[in-house]
Amino acid sequence: MLIDTHCHLDADEFGGTQTDIVREAQLAGVSRIVVPSVTRANFDIVRSLCEQFPNCAPAYGIHPMYADTATPDDLLVLRDYLQQHNPIAVGEIGMDFFINHYDQARQEFFFVEQLKLAREFDLPVLLHIRKATDTILKNLRLHKVRGGIAHAFNGSRQQADEFIKLGFKLGFGGAMTYSRATKLRDLAATLPLVSIVLETDAPDIPPDFLERGQPNKPEYLTKIAQELATLRGMHIEEIAAVTSENAECVLPQLSTYRKSTSPDQP
Repeated sequence: MLIDTHCHLDADEFGGTQTDIVREAQLAGVSRIVVPSVTRANFDIVRSLCEQFPNCAPAYGIHPMYADTATPDDLLVLRDYLQQHNPIAVGEIGMDFFINHYDQARQEFFFVEQLKLAREFDLPVLLHIRKATDTILKNLRLHKVRGGIAHAFNGSRQQADEFIKLGFKLGFGGAMTYSRATKLRDLAATLPLVSIVLETDAPDIPPDFLERGQPNKPEYLTKIAQELATLRGMHIEEIAAVTSENAECVLPQLSTYRKSTSPDQP
């Protein structure tokens, strides 16, 4: 069975169809789904969804794209959630230098404060690293945490190696399915398999096989896994087993969310 290590199940694009989405994912062989939050406003929604669907596990954090509207009080609320609701990680956190008019200092403040919370509660982190990989690595060296996942990794081999040294796995998903993504596909094919986890980032980062405008869904992780298997010359069953083991290794509390559910009763 597969583990989707990054899915925004609460996204508006899913419009109340989460029961169907979780069921279809299970039928496709996706046994568990990690659901990160992005802002204080959706902590409760993420918590509620993960209570409703026992094969979903929550992470709480403030996404860098919401740093401009976040407040120090939000960090206090986050601390309460980490203390009271037993998430498997702090996330989605990080930095994003791709968006227009980003405030690096503000993003870095919230990133560092959340790394401190991850250290306090001994939790791994789910990292957003778009166009900010070196700055994130710098802060991880200064504020060491127990590891986590570099979500949607698209950096160099050298950067990949640095994350691995710091105890991180690298998240590969829909972007890997595009033939033009030659550098990313080469990384997927040649990095140590023990360093790779699979993700969809649903409803975002749709894979190449989806029609334009269609939202990504966790059920598509099976085809993404098959793409990784093809790139590495392996059987999908082995890819599923190893990447799931990797996810459980880097997110140790994920195993406590492994509950037996029927596809008809998510």
